[in-house]
Amino acid sequence: MIALTAILATGSLAGAQAPTLGDQQVRLKSAAAEASAARERARTLERAAAAERDRAAQAKAEEAAANERIRAAEADIAAADARIAIVDRLLAAQRAGLSAQQSPILKLLAALQSMARRPPILGLIQPGSTADMVHVRAALGAALPLVEARTAAVRAELQRVGQLRATAGTAVARLQQSRARLEDERLALVQLEAEHRLRSEALGRTALVESDRAIAMGERAREIADQMEVAGSVAEIRASLAGLEGPLPRPNERDTLLARSPGGRPYLLPVWGRLATGFGEMSATGVRARGLTLACAAGVPVRAPAAGRVAYAGPFRGYGGVIILDHGNGWTSLLAGLGGMRVRVGQHVAQGAPIGRAGSGDSPHVTVELRRRGTPVDLVQLLD
Repeated sequence: MIALTAILATGSLAGAQAPTLGDQQVRLKSAAAEASAARERARTLERAAAAERDRAAQAKAEEAAANERIRAAEADIAAADARIAIVDRLLAAQRAGLSAQQSPILKLLAALQSMARRPPILGLIQPGSTADMVHVRAALGAALPLVEARTAAVRAELQRVGQLRATAGTAVARLQQSRARLEDERLALVQLEAEHRLRSEALGRTALVESDRAIAMGERAREIADQMEVAGSVAEIRASLAGLEGPLPRPNERDTLLARSPGGRPYLLPVWGRLATGFGEMSATGVRARGLTLACAAGVPVRAPAAGRVAYAGPFRGYGGVIILDHGNGWTSLLAGLGGMRVRVGQHVAQGAPIGRAGSGDSPHVTVELRRRGTPVDLVQLLD
């Protein structure tokens, strides 16, 4: 009510340089339309945020919706200001008209009050005064209907002024509500931005932890690769030295080999297929083969050649899928060229159990190497 009293008393927008009533009405319509459009955009963005599955896009849509709600509140404030200005102008016009209508009535009432204050004794002292009084009463009787009509018009104007005052009070209340909603929306936007910032920081920390894990796994893979390369170099040197003096050493008796083989049982080929490269064969690059390479059909099952524990299972450089089985007592088997794997590190598999499948393509190959304490062994002597 204090704000309403100040507006009605000062007539802040009723000056000579204030905009016209038509301009203020246009401003009111424009602000109301802008507020409605902003609220509709906010609802559209809220629906888009609810349907979005990407967290980053959802956060962006939520912040955009909050901004649109703030724009709607600001437009509501502008509309309330325009509505108050219109009511202020109408009240000023009503006051001016009411003053013009009240002036003759006030003069008549003043004359009547002056006559009413005259003592009755004057009618005896001044005989003409009685005649004047009779004429005045006759004039009042003729003027009374006009006075009553003007008084009714004034009462109607006063009623309209009261309605305008109530409208002004409603406009001021809407203005206060719009300002309160604007503060709430701004606070909600600040809280939303803070939540998104905290979520982004948490995701960043998680990504950093996963990156460290990936780096550690990469270092472990490089260590395994270096160990395999060192073991391969030693085996190549030994094979070269052995080749200078004569054929590669072979066990004397198959029974002795079987007794010392992994699990004391004959070794199994991982797949059925055509022998592409034999043990000890020299490649075009001058590298001697440390195992057997079998050409097989695409996607056929690959089975464990002997029982053991899975020491490694995963892709490795240009060898495709690689599985290393630890049979115990220094025996290990390496299988390369797999297109898919069905085992994990640490798992124990039985002899002949499926551990993967061959690769796809025109000419899939599966390579198997048997080693004894890092030294390649000709597994042909151990086959059943």
